Amino acid sequence: MARLKYYYDTETCKYERIKVRHSDVVLNLLGFLTVSFLIALVMVPFYTSYFQSDREAVLRKENAELRLYYELLNKEMQKTNKMLAALQERDDNVYRVIFEAEPLAASVRTAGVGGVERYRELLDKGIEREELIVAAMQKIDLLKKKMYIQTKSYDEIVNLAKNKEQMVACLPAIQPVSNKELTRLASGFGVRIHPIYKVRRMHTGVDFSAPRGTPIYAAGDGVITTVVSNLGGYGREVQINHGYGYVTLYAHLDNFNVKPGQRVKRGQCIGYVGSTGSSTAPHLHYEVIHNGAKVNPVHFFFNDLKPAEYEKLLELAAVENQSLS
Repeated sequence: MARLKYYYDTETCKYERIKVRHSDVVLNLLGFLTVSFLIALVMVPFYTSYFQSDREAVLRKENAELRLYYELLNKEMQKTNKMLAALQERDDNVYRVIFEAEPLAASVRTAGVGGVERYRELLDKGIEREELIVAAMQKIDLLKKKMYIQTKSYDEIVNLAKNKEQMVACLPAIQPVSNKELTRLASGFGVRIHPIYKVRRMHTGVDFSAPRGTPIYAAGDGVITTVVSNLGGYGREVQINHGYGYVTLYAHLDNFNVKPGQRVKRGQCIGYVGSTGSSTAPHLHYEVIHNGAKVNPVHFFFNDLKPAEYEKLLELAAVENQSLS
């Protein structure tokens, strides 16, 4: 029930009832609606803008974080692929050569893992940024397949090795100087700056920096074929024939501890570090020669190094710096 309103009439000295006209009601209502509309025009865009921009900021932050983690995952996969590639190279160019086995075909190592249909269940979920997730899954699956193929290859190598114990003993499989801290590898195999001529030249071995008189060890069983002193070049030099097409060369020695024709065992001291011949500092220049071709000695340091130590030594040897001879 509507409340009745009265006013005091001074002429009649009575309270008279206020009579509201329909036009007044309509005008008041229109005025209220007009004011409300004007307020809405101002407040609604502000309200929408404020909360929408806040939500967009949250989404942008989440997207940035997802992209960061995706990039970190990509970097880790790249590192793992790099390590796997080093193992594959060692497998094809060292282990399989040693045991006279054919390298694995590139088509076997790089075989695909199927297209996006493989991830249909994931795609059907309608996940945001699904292309990034699918790309990451494909890379991980490919990496897993390569690792599986590599483990099967190692199984084959192990079976070959069981039948060639004598050959394994003759392989140049250790570092020729004590290098437990992995700090003595001064220059690796490959193009390096010559210390005297200051030009880029092929460095056919690896240089181990060490104090004069540091013992040098035979890298594998074999027969001493060369004990010679040169005025320049390699200076005092020792060569060991290990059989099976392998020869190792040790240069710039200070003194010898063997003689030609002598049989030596892996780890036996054959001489001492010096700086004879074309040398700029006390060090050992060490080479591995297989079937007449000089190959990277680092690939053969598998008998005295753990996998992580080998990876570190491989990185040090890859640095293109100045050799010591």
